[in-house]
Amino acid sequence: MKSTAIWTKDFQSVVDNGRSHSAIIDLPEEKGGGNSGPTALEMCVMSLCGCISTIFARVATKMKIEFENYKVEVYAEQEQGAPTITDAHCVLYVHTQCPEERVERCFETTIKNCPVGTLFSQAGVLITHEVIVTN
Repeated sequence: MKSTAIWTKDFQSVVDNGRSHSAIIDLPEEKGGGNSGPTALEMCVMSLCGCISTIFARVATKMKIEFENYKVEVYAEQEQGAPTITDAHCVLYVHTQCPEERVERCFETTIKNCPVGTLFSQAGVLITHEVIVTN
């Protein structure tokens, strides 16, 4: 994997993944930026959320858990004075007929197998989670 960041102006850069996909990174206006994209730290949280979503779909498929739809939300916190994220709480909202215990087991497996989540854990970020099932 390779990523490149090209500065465009002020605090804005365009980052790419080396596979023709790119995103703008910027600071919010109150920090001197133009608010034209997420901050790099927000992209980290977005990456965690996206990774959990992808891995959940893979694990659910392997476990033969059928669902109509689902949504993942990640709430990241940065304790006052901390240089980076200290805690992340992940919530899975899933519409399924599957028993909640099976979905919970699936989500626990998801969290354990999420590569971005592993990076967060190795950095000392406490990751908690909950599952909300609707039928």
